[in-house]
Amino acid sequence: MISLYVLLQNLSTLVKSGKFNNNYKNSCITKNFVLSLICIYYVLHFMEKLTNKEEEIMHVLWQLEKAFVKEVQAELAEENLHYNTVSTIIRNLEEKGYVGHNAFGKTHQYFPIISREVYGKKFLNEATRRFFDSSYKDMVSFFAKEEKITAKELREILEIIESKKY
Repeated sequence: MISLYVLLQNLSTLVKSGKFNNNYKNSCITKNFVLSLICIYYVLHFMEKLTNKEEEIMHVLWQLEKAFVKEVQAELAEENLHYNTVSTIIRNLEEKGYVGHNAFGKTHQYFPIISREVYGKKFLNEATRRFFDSSYKDMVSFFAKEEKITAKELREILEIIESKKY
């Protein structure tokens, strides 16, 4: 089965070449659909690290799956963020390609485009590269020395590796 990555690369090449035209009007594959896929490809390929507040809001959106600004604001009640602040951060997330929206009149319901798993994997890999010279062994050793992981948890990890249940 062709990977999404390869598909998006091929679609990107097709659109950039100018060979993609309006012959697809009556097809389920529209130019907007293809452009949306290309946007997702670029976000995944060139994803930038989010600020702490952006990450907090993404965690809320990942938890709720879709939400209006007021719902996100309610989940962040302890921080007492103003509605306009939350709205601005969400719109910034949308500009960065992390969030999409459905319009309901003058209001928008937002949803995550990038999953928690994809974001986490990207930046865990980056942190491992930067701080542990791409060595997961060094990373796990660090957490063991800092007492952030127990011997029981390490045994569970070993069982997963040995049984190859990724």
